[in-house]
Amino acid sequence: MALSWEIIVLLIASGVLVGIINTLAGGGSILTISIFTAMGLPITTANGTNRIAVVLQNLTASLTFIRKRMLDVKAGLLLSIPTVVGNIVGSMLAARIDERIFKICMGVVLTLILIYMVFDRHNRIYHGGHGLKLKPWHYVWFFLIGFYGGYIYIGLGYVVLAVTVWTMRLDIITANILKGFVIFVSSPFALLVFMWNDQVAYLYGLLHGAGNIIGAFLASHYAMGWGVKFVRIFTIVVVVVCLADLVGWLSMADGVNWLLSKF
Repeated sequence: MALSWEIIVLLIASGVLVGIINTLAGGGSILTISIFTAMGLPITTANGTNRIAVVLQNLTASLTFIRKRMLDVKAGLLLSIPTVVGNIVGSMLAARIDERIFKICMGVVLTLILIYMVFDRHNRIYHGGHGLKLKPWHYVWFFLIGFYGGYIYIGLGYVVLAVTVWTMRLDIITANILKGFVIFVSSPFALLVFMWNDQVAYLYGLLHGAGNIIGAFLASHYAMGWGVKFVRIFTIVVVVVCLADLVGWLSMADGVNWLLSKF
């Protein structure tokens, strides 16, 4: 598909939305993959191209949180080591994606996150970037996180939230900040694997990534400051939408195709 100005606007505008969604919660890559495939990219190429926006978006958010002293950089780097290893292994196996396995995995993760976010009544104090207490099993979890991220990536943010909120007892803001940093450090390795296999559409990824940078900037500078309650509610809403798309109650892909048909 030729990159008309309408397509360029759609890529950038959707990138802004995805950048906001992924910085505050997760699941925005479902929209990204839907847009890329609706534009004619094969699923493997869409999966690889998505990693450009992922890197740019999480770099923007992480730099902001570091400047604001909201990120424990040492803990983030330590957890990134097993994540990188898992990311490389997973991305090497990602040439063929089993959609059925993806839907099962993501459906379980989204359901568990939704149940937890709705019924959890513990009012955790905002962590604020102070030193995190890491346990040996956290490194195992983050290796598995890296593998899943390298293989599929879609829904990875929720997997990271599940581990950080449940096993590390972090509030949702601190969990989101750590999530973005770990994904930023590990994702370039998966991107290199996709580039090696010629599964990256660079122009699509860079245009969408430009929008991601704007969205991540807006979310990290403004929306995060609205507090734990806002981020929690926002996350619940996004999870519900993602679940509805997954089970077929609505279709993001159909929405993207409808938009494209209007151009």
